[in-house]
Amino acid sequence: MGENGGKRFFTASDEDILRGRTTDVYFKRTMEVLEAKGMLGKEALAEMTVAKLPREWPWGVFCGLEEALRLMEGKDVDIWGLPEGTVFPSRTQSGIKLPVLNLEGPYAQYCIYETPMLGFLCHSTGVATMAARCRKAAGDLPMIAFGIRRTHPAISPMLDRSSYIGGCDGVSSLVGAETIGRPAEGTMPHALIIMMGDSIKAFKAFDEVVEPSVPRIVLVDTYSDEKTEAIAACKAIENLAGVRLDTPGSRRGSFTELIREVRWEMDLRGFKNVKILVSGGLDEKTLPDLARAGADGFGVGTSISNAPTVDFALDIVDIGGVPVAKRGKFGGRKNLYRCPDCFAFEVSVAEGEVPCCDRCGREMVPASVKLMEGGRRLVPERSVKDIRDGVLEQLRKVERQ
Repeated sequence: MGENGGKRFFTASDEDILRGRTTDVYFKRTMEVLEAKGMLGKEALAEMTVAKLPREWPWGVFCGLEEALRLMEGKDVDIWGLPEGTVFPSRTQSGIKLPVLNLEGPYAQYCIYETPMLGFLCHSTGVATMAARCRKAAGDLPMIAFGIRRTHPAISPMLDRSSYIGGCDGVSSLVGAETIGRPAEGTMPHALIIMMGDSIKAFKAFDEVVEPSVPRIVLVDTYSDEKTEAIAACKAIENLAGVRLDTPGSRRGSFTELIREVRWEMDLRGFKNVKILVSGGLDEKTLPDLARAGADGFGVGTSISNAPTVDFALDIVDIGGVPVAKRGKFGGRKNLYRCPDCFAFEVSVAEGEVPCCDRCGREMVPASVKLMEGGRRLVPERSVKDIRDGVLEQLRKVERQ
């Protein structure tokens, strides 16, 4: 199996991550220097910020915190931060980079974990944010995460969890579905139809074999005209729930017109109850037009699973009560506040000095929660549904930009 430590796949194990083996080498060298100079006990306060969000996004969905906390359990570190699922901007109303997470304790306790911690949060937040942006674009229509085939399979659970938190209604992977405590969702692949040699035979075989609890949604674009196959499917399967259009872009022409045509022909023949699900290259820009054309639901893949990562950075801002910061960062301990009515954030240096929202004029409330003390968790793990519900509630208040 090559030079891979006897492992079959090129993946890090839980043990690799927990032992700091997925860190950057300069942190290992930093630890060597700190130990040689007797500085392993020197305390430091570090904060996690992002200079700007990808693609000029005005807000992000903070995700990946649960894994970061699991990583730091048992370390002599105190952690404060935004609750997972918080919708946040990159900067406060006064323009200061927003600290989404703070770690305090002997620097040696979290030095080598900076890299994996950032990895957990940067990647998950990007995926959750893109899912949330697609959620806003899709309105109330069903949206399933279809993107695991475009990424490394080892991270399928993270991708599906983050996609669900961001607003997807379900996920397609078996292990991802287990992670969020829901059944996996999907329809049928082109491969089944090709193996059966005929679309109608495949539709009927699917209906005969697959357990009744699975909605009868069939793929109608494998061999022939979409509306022809859709009508045939409606006639062939008595309890047909929907048809899926996954037509390649090179064969589509106008996808919206294709949806309108299929909808018209099914309605004309009395199949108004049969829904149209669409997939294939969808993103936040295409979803609104497809919904207006008559799509009843979406399978969104690559645009969510391959979302741009959010470039969080972790920087030391205080050592022993003395503010410090590298160029481009604001030093010192900060207290983070949030407007209860909108998504404005602000920081205050003085304890008890509560800022007011520039937009609403309301007094802000504390935004950070103490999550861990001395490596001991202070807040229980939240269910993924609870986190998602909180995201959806916040999304009702944000503009789709």
